[in-house]
Amino acid sequence: MPFKRTRPELQLKPDVKEQLKRISKSRSEKASRVERAKMLLNYCEGVSVNSIARQLSTNRPKVDRCIDKALQIGAIAALDDLPRAGKPPKITPEAKSWLVSLACMKPKELGYASELWTNRSLAEHARIHCIKAGHPSLGKINRGTVSKILSKSSVRPHKISYYLDRRDPEFDSKMVQVLHVYKQVSMIKDNSADDLSSVYLSYDEKPGIQAISNIAPDLPPVPGKHPTVSRDYEYKRHGTVSFLAGIDLVTGHVHHMVTDRHRSLEFVTFLRLLDICYPDDVTIRIVLDNHSAHVSKETRLYLSSVPNRFDFIFTPKHGSWLNIIESFFAKMAKTFLRGIRVNSKDELKDRITNWVGEINAFPVVFNWKYGLDSLNEL
Repeated sequence: MPFKRTRPELQLKPDVKEQLKRISKSRSEKASRVERAKMLLNYCEGVSVNSIARQLSTNRPKVDRCIDKALQIGAIAALDDLPRAGKPPKITPEAKSWLVSLACMKPKELGYASELWTNRSLAEHARIHCIKAGHPSLGKINRGTVSKILSKSSVRPHKISYYLDRRDPEFDSKMVQVLHVYKQVSMIKDNSADDLSSVYLSYDEKPGIQAISNIAPDLPPVPGKHPTVSRDYEYKRHGTVSFLAGIDLVTGHVHHMVTDRHRSLEFVTFLRLLDICYPDDVTIRIVLDNHSAHVSKETRLYLSSVPNRFDFIFTPKHGSWLNIIESFFAKMAKTFLRGIRVNSKDELKDRITNWVGEINAFPVVFNWKYGLDSLNEL
């Protein structure tokens, strides 16, 4: 007597059948999904449950459960396990909350020497103090469980992320003043404003540029053998220099000085340099930060000798990112200064001067965009 099924046939739509075929041949899907897809495809083609179990080296009840689930909730849904109640949790919600509150404190606040928690140290503290705190369910907690609890609460006490505290109560008003300068420069470049009475510069210092020389010569790349420059890890220090620079925001020209220090004396010398470079009948408006040399007695004494010649627009405290020159310094650090080696401070000064000359041969005009569209709302 031929075999006759008592279980209903599994009706598969063409798109569902194609999806099952793709999953059954996949090398990236979970093994359980691949196996169940094969079960359903074989059953749909009329293969008996016993034969399916033998082909897949499994047992009949497992095949039965998969087919019954597909008949009840659909073929694709049957590929995954249904949610189950699982084992009752041993750690109470109150204990988890207590553990998270501990993670939000610093270990030093609880008498430890460390500044930050590790999962191991937090688990150890919880095991020691859980009974006294009324949470005995944490008596056997380990670092893995601590990691899971903290992850679900999005707490990572072993990590540090930095923020910038606004310590300047006049931050917004000072920012608006700087943005007005950039707006005026933008209008000049768009030919929508004809301001011949002022020039606009962005100024800052980059101190601590190291003059470093090699102990052994660099080895150039060799095709097929050494793809990079080879360099001995030892080096010799020759001191540091300071780079004083101001970018003309309209032309892109870089005014600069390379000095051993960046005191008021050097800043005043830079101002004298600007005074010579521009016509006497224009106001030199400079965006700069709150460095002490910019407001020192020596600087103010010089400014009083050239009244109405300079106009300083100070960035807010902790607002140096508003100064365009910072982008120029970042580019300098990532390109020209990256891996530079010199034999003396004088050589470093000469190379910086030559680099600025190359920049000025093809000047780049920086365009500030942030906040200009909403400037009237600030």
